[in-house]
Amino acid sequence: MNTAIPWIDPLPEDLRQLAYDWLAAQPLPAANEGRLWQRLRIEWNYNSNHIEGNTLTYGETLLLLIHGRTRGEHLLREYEEMRGHDVAIELVWTLAQEGRPLTEGDIRDLNRILLKEGFWRAAETPEGEPTRKWIEPGRYKTQPNHVVTATGEIFYFAAPEETPARMADLVSWLRTELEGPTLALPALLARLHHDFVRIHPFDDGNGRVVRLLLNYVLLRIGLPPLVVKSRDRQRYLTVIAFADAGDLVPLANFFADAMEWSLRLGLEAASRLIELHAGEE
Repeated sequence: MNTAIPWIDPLPEDLRQLAYDWLAAQPLPAANEGRLWQRLRIEWNYNSNHIEGNTLTYGETLLLLIHGRTRGEHLLREYEEMRGHDVAIELVWTLAQEGRPLTEGDIRDLNRILLKEGFWRAAETPEGEPTRKWIEPGRYKTQPNHVVTATGEIFYFAAPEETPARMADLVSWLRTELEGPTLALPALLARLHHDFVRIHPFDDGNGRVVRLLLNYVLLRIGLPPLVVKSRDRQRYLTVIAFADAGDLVPLANFFADAMEWSLRLGLEAASRLIELHAGEE
Protein backbone atom coordinates (compact mmCIF):
# COMPACT_ATOMS: atom_id res chain seq x y z
CA MET A 1 0.00 0.00 0.00
CA ASN A 2 2.99 2.35 0.25
CA THR A 3 2.64 3.10 -3.46
CA ALA A 4 -0.62 4.89 -2.70
CA ILE A 5 0.86 7.30 -0.15
CA PRO A 6 2.33 9.82 -2.64
CA TRP A 7 -1.16 10.16 -4.08
CA ILE A 8 -2.81 10.57 -0.71
CA ASP A 9 -0.55 13.07 1.05
CA PRO A 10 -1.48 16.06 -1.17
CA LEU A 11 -5.25 15.48 -0.75
CA PRO A 12 -7.38 17.94 1.26
CA GLU A 13 -7.26 17.05 4.95
CA ASP A 14 -10.69 15.39 5.27
CA LEU A 15 -10.26 13.37 2.08
CA ARG A 16 -6.70 12.43 3.03
CA GLN A 17 -7.88 11.05 6.38
CA LEU A 18 -10.64 9.04 4.72
CA ALA A 19 -8.10 7.55 2.29
CA TYR A 20 -5.69 6.59 5.07
CA ASP A 21 -8.56 5.12 7.11
CA TRP A 22 -9.55 3.06 4.04
CA LEU A 23 -6.02 1.72 3.59
CA ALA A 24 -5.77 0.93 7.28
CA ALA A 25 -9.02 -1.07 7.10
CA GLN A 26 -7.61 -3.47 4.47
CA PRO A 27 -8.27 -6.28 4.02
CA LEU A 28 -12.02 -6.08 4.54
CA PRO A 29 -13.91 -9.14 5.79
CA ALA A 30 -14.62 -11.27 2.71
CA ALA A 31 -18.41 -10.96 2.91
CA ASN A 32 -18.22 -7.18 3.37
CA GLU A 33 -15.79 -6.81 0.50
CA GLY A 34 -18.04 -8.84 -1.79
CA ARG A 35 -21.09 -6.77 -0.93
CA LEU A 36 -19.16 -3.51 -1.33
CA TRP A 37 -17.88 -4.47 -4.79
CA GLN A 38 -21.40 -5.51 -5.88
CA ARG A 39 -22.82 -2.19 -4.69
CA LEU A 40 -20.10 -0.18 -6.41
CA ARG A 41 -20.54 -2.20 -9.62
CA ILE A 42 -24.28 -1.54 -9.72
CA GLU A 43 -23.85 2.16 -8.92
CA TRP A 44 -21.10 2.52 -11.53
CA ASN A 45 -23.01 0.62 -14.23
CA TYR A 46 -26.31 2.36 -13.60
CA ASN A 47 -25.02 5.91 -13.29
CA SER A 48 -22.44 5.89 -16.09
CA ASN A 49 -24.98 4.50 -18.57
CA HIS A 50 -27.85 6.65 -17.28
CA ILE A 51 -25.77 9.80 -17.87
CA GLU A 52 -25.55 8.74 -21.52
CA GLY A 53 -29.30 8.19 -21.87
CA ASN A 54 -29.82 4.54 -20.89
CA THR A 55 -33.33 4.27 -19.40
CA LEU A 56 -32.94 1.24 -17.11
CA THR A 57 -33.65 2.16 -13.49
CA TYR A 58 -31.27 1.29 -10.69
CA GLY A 59 -33.52 -1.59 -9.69
CA GLU A 60 -33.70 -2.90 -13.25
CA THR A 61 -29.92 -2.67 -13.50
CA LEU A 62 -29.55 -4.69 -10.31
CA LEU A 63 -32.09 -7.25 -11.51
CA LEU A 64 -30.25 -7.66 -14.83
CA LEU A 65 -26.67 -7.85 -13.55
CA ILE A 66 -27.16 -9.72 -10.27
CA HIS A 67 -30.14 -11.98 -11.09
CA GLY A 68 -29.93 -12.18 -14.90
CA ARG A 69 -33.56 -11.14 -15.33
CA THR A 70 -35.23 -8.24 -17.13
CA ARG A 71 -38.16 -6.01 -16.29
CA GLY A 72 -39.75 -3.10 -18.10
CA GLU A 73 -39.88 -2.23 -21.77
CA HIS A 74 -36.48 -1.06 -22.96
CA LEU A 75 -34.58 -1.32 -26.20
CA LEU A 76 -32.54 -4.51 -26.48
CA ARG A 77 -29.46 -2.34 -26.99
CA GLU A 78 -29.96 -0.78 -23.53
CA TYR A 79 -29.75 -4.19 -21.86
CA GLU A 80 -26.75 -5.13 -23.98
CA GLU A 81 -24.83 -1.94 -23.21
CA MET A 82 -25.45 -2.43 -19.49
CA ARG A 83 -24.06 -5.97 -19.68
CA GLY A 84 -21.17 -4.79 -21.82
CA HIS A 85 -20.32 -2.04 -19.36
CA ASP A 86 -20.28 -4.57 -16.54
CA VAL A 87 -17.78 -6.71 -18.49
CA ALA A 88 -15.68 -3.59 -19.09
CA ILE A 89 -15.64 -2.92 -15.34
CA GLU A 90 -14.27 -6.41 -14.74
CA LEU A 91 -11.53 -5.76 -17.31
CA VAL A 92 -10.61 -2.49 -15.58
CA TRP A 93 -10.42 -4.29 -12.24
CA THR A 94 -8.19 -6.99 -13.76
CA LEU A 95 -5.88 -4.45 -15.42
CA ALA A 96 -5.57 -2.52 -12.16
CA GLN A 97 -4.79 -5.68 -10.16
CA GLU A 98 -2.13 -6.70 -12.67
CA GLY A 99 -0.47 -3.34 -12.15
CA ARG A 100 0.90 -3.22 -15.68
CA PRO A 101 0.90 -0.02 -17.74
CA LEU A 102 -2.32 0.70 -19.60
CA THR A 103 -2.02 0.51 -23.38
CA GLU A 104 -3.95 1.97 -26.28
CA GLY A 105 -5.02 -1.59 -27.06
CA ASP A 106 -6.59 -1.83 -23.61
CA ILE A 107 -8.53 1.37 -24.21
CA ARG A 108 -9.75 0.17 -27.60
CA ASP A 109 -10.76 -3.12 -25.96
CA LEU A 110 -12.84 -1.21 -23.41
CA ASN A 111 -14.68 0.61 -26.20
CA ARG A 112 -15.16 -2.65 -28.11
CA ILE A 113 -16.60 -4.37 -25.03
CA LEU A 114 -18.90 -1.45 -24.27
CA LEU A 115 -20.38 -1.18 -27.75
CA LYS A 116 -20.25 -4.94 -28.44
CA GLU A 117 -21.07 -4.75 -32.14
CA GLY A 118 -21.26 -2.18 -34.89
CA PHE A 119 -24.43 -0.21 -35.55
CA TRP A 120 -25.83 2.62 -37.63
CA ARG A 121 -26.49 5.95 -35.93
CA ALA A 122 -28.31 9.01 -37.19
CA ALA A 123 -25.92 11.82 -38.16
CA GLU A 124 -25.68 14.99 -40.24
CA THR A 125 -23.54 15.89 -43.23
CA PRO A 126 -21.32 19.02 -43.03
CA GLU A 127 -24.13 20.78 -44.91
CA GLY A 128 -26.63 19.84 -42.19
CA GLU A 129 -28.42 17.13 -44.16
CA PRO A 130 -29.58 13.99 -42.31
CA THR A 131 -27.55 10.84 -42.93
CA ARG A 132 -26.37 7.67 -41.20
CA LYS A 133 -22.99 6.87 -39.70
CA TRP A 134 -21.58 3.39 -39.09
CA ILE A 135 -20.16 3.00 -35.57
CA GLU A 136 -17.28 0.50 -35.41
CA PRO A 137 -16.48 -0.57 -31.82
CA GLY A 138 -12.85 -0.35 -30.75
CA ARG A 139 -11.71 1.68 -33.76
CA TYR A 140 -10.51 5.26 -33.57
CA LYS A 141 -12.71 7.69 -35.47
CA THR A 142 -12.15 8.08 -39.20
CA GLN A 143 -14.41 11.12 -39.60
CA PRO A 144 -14.70 14.33 -37.54
CA ASN A 145 -17.01 14.02 -34.53
CA HIS A 146 -17.37 17.66 -33.53
CA VAL A 147 -20.51 18.70 -31.66
CA VAL A 148 -22.79 21.73 -31.76
CA THR A 149 -23.07 23.44 -28.36
CA ALA A 150 -26.18 24.94 -26.75
CA THR A 151 -25.21 28.34 -28.20
CA GLY A 152 -25.04 26.94 -31.72
CA GLU A 153 -21.23 27.05 -31.87
CA ILE A 154 -19.20 24.08 -33.11
CA PHE A 155 -16.95 22.53 -30.45
CA TYR A 156 -13.99 20.91 -32.16
CA PHE A 157 -12.42 17.66 -30.97
CA ALA A 158 -9.15 16.26 -32.33
CA ALA A 159 -9.21 15.53 -36.05
CA PRO A 160 -9.14 11.85 -37.05
CA GLU A 161 -5.60 12.14 -38.41
CA GLU A 162 -4.41 13.62 -35.09
CA THR A 163 -6.09 11.03 -32.91
CA PRO A 164 -3.56 8.14 -32.90
CA ALA A 165 -0.62 10.41 -31.97
CA ARG A 166 -2.58 12.25 -29.30
CA MET A 167 -3.80 9.00 -27.77
CA ALA A 168 -0.22 7.67 -27.74
CA ASP A 169 0.86 10.86 -25.92
CA LEU A 170 -1.99 10.53 -23.40
CA VAL A 171 -1.17 6.90 -22.60
CA SER A 172 2.54 7.75 -22.27
CA TRP A 173 1.76 10.66 -19.94
CA LEU A 174 -0.49 8.52 -17.75
CA ARG A 175 2.16 5.80 -17.51
CA THR A 176 4.77 8.36 -16.43
CA GLU A 177 2.41 9.95 -13.91
CA LEU A 178 1.56 6.61 -12.33
CA GLU A 179 5.26 5.78 -12.00
CA GLY A 180 6.12 9.13 -10.40
CA PRO A 181 3.16 11.35 -9.49
CA THR A 182 3.51 15.08 -9.99
CA LEU A 183 -0.16 16.03 -9.63
CA ALA A 184 -2.56 15.73 -6.71
CA LEU A 185 -4.94 12.84 -7.39
CA PRO A 186 -8.10 14.88 -8.18
CA ALA A 187 -6.03 17.10 -10.49
CA LEU A 188 -4.66 14.05 -12.31
CA LEU A 189 -8.18 12.65 -12.76
CA ALA A 190 -9.35 16.02 -14.08
CA ARG A 191 -6.50 16.23 -16.59
CA LEU A 192 -6.97 12.62 -17.73
CA HIS A 193 -10.69 13.21 -18.23
CA HIS A 194 -10.21 16.55 -19.98
CA ASP A 195 -7.46 15.39 -22.33
CA PHE A 196 -9.36 12.24 -23.32
CA VAL A 197 -12.61 14.09 -23.96
CA ARG A 198 -10.84 16.76 -26.03
CA ILE A 199 -9.47 13.98 -28.24
CA HIS A 200 -12.83 12.14 -28.33
CA PRO A 201 -11.12 9.19 -30.03
CA PHE A 202 -14.20 7.03 -30.67
CA ASP A 203 -17.43 7.60 -32.55
CA ASP A 204 -19.42 6.49 -29.48
CA GLY A 205 -18.80 5.55 -25.85
CA ASN A 206 -16.20 8.21 -25.03
CA GLY A 207 -17.82 9.32 -21.76
CA ARG A 208 -18.16 5.78 -20.44
CA VAL A 209 -14.60 4.91 -21.48
CA VAL A 210 -13.04 7.91 -19.76
CA ARG A 211 -14.92 7.19 -16.52
CA LEU A 212 -13.57 3.61 -16.73
CA LEU A 213 -10.07 5.07 -17.08
CA LEU A 214 -10.50 7.27 -14.01
CA ASN A 215 -11.34 4.21 -11.98
CA TYR A 216 -8.46 2.23 -13.43
CA VAL A 217 -6.23 4.87 -11.78
CA LEU A 218 -8.05 4.69 -8.43
CA LEU A 219 -8.12 0.88 -8.33
CA ARG A 220 -4.48 0.72 -9.41
CA ILE A 221 -3.40 2.72 -6.34
CA GLY A 222 -5.65 0.85 -3.92
CA LEU A 223 -8.63 3.20 -3.60
CA PRO A 224 -12.29 2.39 -4.36
CA PRO A 225 -13.74 3.50 -7.70
CA LEU A 226 -15.64 6.76 -7.86
CA VAL A 227 -19.17 7.05 -9.25
CA VAL A 228 -20.30 10.07 -11.25
CA LYS A 229 -23.94 10.18 -10.21
CA SER A 230 -26.50 10.79 -12.93
CA ARG A 231 -28.32 13.18 -10.59
CA ASP A 232 -25.16 15.34 -10.75
CA ARG A 233 -25.12 15.33 -14.56
CA GLN A 234 -25.71 19.06 -14.90
CA ARG A 235 -22.88 19.93 -12.49
CA TYR A 236 -20.67 17.42 -14.31
CA LEU A 237 -21.34 19.07 -17.67
CA THR A 238 -20.75 22.50 -16.16
CA VAL A 239 -17.34 21.63 -14.71
CA ILE A 240 -16.39 19.97 -18.02
CA ALA A 241 -17.23 23.29 -19.72
CA PHE A 242 -15.02 25.13 -17.21
CA ALA A 243 -12.22 22.69 -18.06
CA ASP A 244 -12.72 23.38 -21.77
CA ALA A 245 -12.30 27.08 -20.94
CA GLY A 246 -8.96 26.36 -19.23
CA ASP A 247 -9.95 25.91 -15.56
CA LEU A 248 -9.62 22.30 -14.40
CA VAL A 249 -10.06 23.06 -10.68
CA PRO A 250 -13.88 22.69 -10.62
CA LEU A 251 -13.56 19.31 -12.39
CA ALA A 252 -10.90 18.21 -9.89
CA ASN A 253 -13.16 19.27 -7.00
CA PHE A 254 -16.05 17.35 -8.55
CA PHE A 255 -13.95 14.17 -8.64
CA ALA A 256 -12.76 14.79 -5.05
CA ASP A 257 -16.41 14.86 -3.93
CA ALA A 258 -17.09 11.61 -5.82
CA MET A 259 -14.03 10.02 -4.20
CA GLU A 260 -15.32 11.03 -0.77
CA TRP A 261 -18.65 9.26 -1.37
CA SER A 262 -16.93 6.02 -2.35
CA LEU A 263 -14.47 6.14 0.55
CA ARG A 264 -17.26 6.69 3.06
CA LEU A 265 -19.20 3.77 1.57
CA GLY A 266 -16.05 1.65 1.74
CA LEU A 267 -15.42 2.51 5.37
CA GLU A 268 -19.04 1.67 6.15
CA ALA A 269 -18.44 -1.74 4.55
CA ALA A 270 -15.35 -2.21 6.73
CA SER A 271 -17.56 -2.47 9.79
CA ARG A 272 -20.82 -3.97 8.53
CA LEU A 273 -22.65 -5.36 5.51
CA ILE A 274 -24.01 -2.61 3.33
CA GLU A 275 -27.31 -2.56 1.48
CA LEU A 276 -27.13 -3.45 -2.19
CA HIS A 277 -30.40 -1.83 -3.27
CA ALA A 278 -29.69 1.76 -2.38
CA GLY A 279 -29.45 3.67 -5.64
CA GLU A 280 -31.73 6.29 -7.13
CA GLU A 281 -34.66 5.22 -9.26
